[in-house]
Amino acid sequence: MRVGYARVSTAGQLLDRQFVALTSAGCIRVFADKKSGRGTEREELWKALDYVRPGDILVVASLDRLGRSLQDLIAIVAGLRRRGIGFTSLHEALDTTTPGGRLVFHVFAALAEFIRELIVEGTREGLEAARARGQRLGRPPALTPEQVKYARDLLSHPGNTVSSIARLLGVSRSTIYKYVPELVESRFSLSEATAGADLGW
Repeated sequence: MRVGYARVSTAGQLLDRQFVALTSAGCIRVFADKKSGRGTEREELWKALDYVRPGDILVVASLDRLGRSLQDLIAIVAGLRRRGIGFTSLHEALDTTTPGGRLVFHVFAALAEFIRELIVEGTREGLEAARARGQRLGRPPALTPEQVKYARDLLSHPGNTVSSIARLLGVSRSTIYKYVPELVESRFSLSEATAGADLGW
């Protein structure tokens, strides 16, 4: 049994052409989504994948109607094959029920893995080169050295509160505590000593 799947990116686009192509290809039922392929909420696709049974063939008008990416496409087709379900793309004339179609998808899978390894290797080499140049990796610091010095200067004046300095620098109080811990601690110590003197300790 041939089961069709169609998709357009927006509600304003029409599915008519895909429906005609799929029904002409012998599909007895067609599932259709009107959503971007980048979304994960392709309800009709998941319904189609749940509907097909071993021996059936899932048919699409073109490959870009099924997968969000090459990796996504390969994962879906591989899942169908494990369940004994064929896959056909009309525009590309691909049919995984034939030796030629299976070969094409083996090539696609190998290419996707090759691209993934290139990306991983390129990222690793880029990080190593950045470390060799002495670049700091990861999230940039919340305060620059100049801002830390400015915060220290402001905290040396008892009239300035941690909250007011944090607002001035556009950071949270915890950031001030993190970058200037020694002055904050000394201020607490001074406050406790002053409070003790007032109480006659």
